Amino acid sequence: MKILVFSDIHGDYRALERLMETEADYYFAAGDLASWGRGLDGCGEILRRRAGQMYVLPGNHESAAMTSALCRKYGLQHFHERSFEAGGLHFAGLGYSSPTPFNTPGEYSEEELGQRLARFAALRPLVLICHCPPYGTLLDRVREGVHAGSRAVAAFIAEHQPVVFCSGHIHEAAGVRTMLGATRGYAAGPKGRLIDFDKLEDV
Repeated sequence: MKILVFSDIHGDYRALERLMETEADYYFAAGDLASWGRGLDGCGEILRRRAGQMYVLPGNHESAAMTSALCRKYGLQHFHERSFEAGGLHFAGLGYSSPTPFNTPGEYSEEELGQRLARFAALRPLVLICHCPPYGTLLDRVREGVHAGSRAVAAFIAEHQPVVFCSGHIHEAAGVRTMLGATRGYAAGPKGRLIDFDKLEDV
């Protein structure tokens, strides 16, 4: 089974077109398809080509209401705070980021992130896809000594050790992969990360 996870498109329709040419069993848009919610319909027109396989999270630049409406209009799957089982794995998704200085539409407090992640605690084996990366890791590194991820996400991963974790949000970390204990961690970014579970190896 193969999944394609991507994030932080920010209205780059050409990048989205290229991603839709990649063959996978499931596709996950891990937030920030648009900037401040503008241009979502254009993204929906492209994403609908993989409609039955496309799962969408709101980033911090979209509200859950925006992505829910997008999914209804274009036949996509709204994945925010939801999970499903496939191929013996549980896939779970949580959008939004921890608070930013910019007051964007999709932000949760650390307490809210922790509460919403808790519903996935019993799912094993788990593949967790969030917009926000775990704090203090290579996935949330803006530059040397500067991190902008979520402590609640970091705590959940440390305690529950998903098989795979994917995130976006931090543009500077796009494409990074790392081990988070026993969890394989990936920062998806606009180029996307194709993960083949039949050939999964430590990163």
